[in-house]
Amino acid sequence: MQRLYDFLRRHPTGVDAFWAFVLFGISGLGVVAVAEADGRDPALASIPVIIGLCLVVTLRRRWTDRMLLVAAGIGVLQMVFDVEPGPANFAMLVIIYTAAADGPPWASRFALVGGLSAAPLSQLRWPESSSGVWGSLLFMVFMVVPFALAWVLGDSIRTRRAYLAQLEERADRLEKEREAQSKVAVAAERARIARELHDVVAHNVSVMVVQADGAAYVLDAAPDQAKQALATISGTGRQALAEMRRLLGVLRTGEPEESGEYVPQPDVEQLDELIEQVRGAGLPVDFRVEGTPRPLPSGVELTAYRIVQEALTNTRKHGGENAGASVRLVYFDDGLGLLVEDDGKGAPHELYEDGGADGSGHGLIGMRERVGMVGGTLDAGPRPGGGFRISALLPLKPAH
Repeated sequence: MQRLYDFLRRHPTGVDAFWAFVLFGISGLGVVAVAEADGRDPALASIPVIIGLCLVVTLRRRWTDRMLLVAAGIGVLQMVFDVEPGPANFAMLVIIYTAAADGPPWASRFALVGGLSAAPLSQLRWPESSSGVWGSLLFMVFMVVPFALAWVLGDSIRTRRAYLAQLEERADRLEKEREAQSKVAVAAERARIARELHDVVAHNVSVMVVQADGAAYVLDAAPDQAKQALATISGTGRQALAEMRRLLGVLRTGEPEESGEYVPQPDVEQLDELIEQVRGAGLPVDFRVEGTPRPLPSGVELTAYRIVQEALTNTRKHGGENAGASVRLVYFDDGLGLLVEDDGKGAPHELYEDGGADGSGHGLIGMRERVGMVGGTLDAGPRPGGGFRISALLPLKPAH
């Protein structure tokens, strides 16, 4: 049945031609039956009328507006040549419905006017002698109803099609917008991952360089210290490689792979380990936690960790000899405060804004983006008397 239905939908003119043939047969039999009942020959003028109306049914969906005019012309000829309405005039209802459903606006209006005026004109041309005035009026109103219903049905079909087309267009537009938003989100996520990769490489490689320089300096005088420095370099390198594998795996596939080699995102609990690494690299760091620690949103924890990591990396790069740093982590009722200061000579503030003296473009800009993503504020700039100061306030939300 589905194949038959699909075939009929692909050949609408063939379907209309079949029903036109059925209408032609019924109309022909009706003409013969009326002629035999009246004892006269069939009216020859009715034959072209029947053929014309059947042609209207056949081609109604191909040339709707033209067939509407043909049907109107046939109706006028019926009145002129005194061809009384018969079964073939059912085509009038069909073309009115088609014009209201598929025709241009002028054809729909013309079909409505023609349908409402067809019954009164027919009543005037072929009045019922057996009925009075009120009977003729009632019959005329009764005959107008099918034409009006045909037009209303066609117009409702047109409105429904337009509504469905609008819904489909809206759905397509929303789908395209979702795809565009998804692409933007992917691009933003990849940019975030690139910043993560920069932080990992900048921090761990700087630690490795400092440790390597120290190992080379004390290799002959203190082999044990050189061995310890080499062990630190090895551990730091493995940690950097593990994070780089995880982040680069996301860049390749779009989703982190489940593997034991990948490490979770760092949080504030790992700040102790980070600061110990920095101290081992030769930078004195004073680390204090104030307030009552509590569970934090993962985005806030990662942001705090990366800000401290980036700030201490910049201190090692630009602080110079004998530089020191301090880190304060303060738990407020509605936020997490972060203060990182150093007393080194530092680099010009413009270089920090541009991403560091190396021009990498991921310094304070990356910090501001991270803080902005969690709805916080960041203040950074040189300290009075020398050094650099970074202050951030990250709003806390209930952990879910």
